[in-house]
Amino acid sequence: MDADQQEYIIVKAKDNGVQVIGLTRGQDTKFHHTEKLDKGEVLIVQFTDHTSAMKIRGKATILTKHGTLETDV
Repeated sequence: MDADQQEYIIVKAKDNGVQVIGLTRGQDTKFHHTEKLDKGEVLIVQFTDHTSAMKIRGKATILTKHGTLETDV
């Protein structure tokens, strides 16, 4: 993937303990990276050749080029 084609998202924790989990590409989807955020912390994450999806646990605001999402947890 070229750098100009890679997509970024921003995750802002609304509570302590928000987890952002990166999932791999390929035939077998696996967890490959986890970050834990405390209230008010912001993480900018990128989809890459190795990361095809992200799972977010906890209360957070997620900003993407498609819009803003709020978790219900």
